[in-house]
Amino acid sequence: MGFKTGTSGNPNGRPTGSVNKATSLTRDAFNKLLEDNLANLSLWLTEVAADDPARALEIVTKLAEYTTPKLARTVTTLEVQEKKQFNVVIEKLEE
Repeated sequence: MGFKTGTSGNPNGRPTGSVNKATSLTRDAFNKLLEDNLANLSLWLTEVAADDPARALEIVTKLAEYTTPKLARTVTTLEVQEKKQFNVVIEKLEE
């Protein structure tokens, strides 16, 4: 007994921001691999940095992409009137 074509047991779909189980398992496995090899990673990075410090930094940056949450860029725009009000607030804070 399945669902009708075009419908599912969850008509709203997956909640925004929820992680796919396979993605979650992969991330957990990768984090475990890093945790279990921290001493080795330090040695390997030291060896790489001895020959090419920029490459060692690149490796660290790429590893961080898998373990550190990505930050979203925030853009703030102010209209002319808002800028004037903002400047008044800043001036009062500086007093």
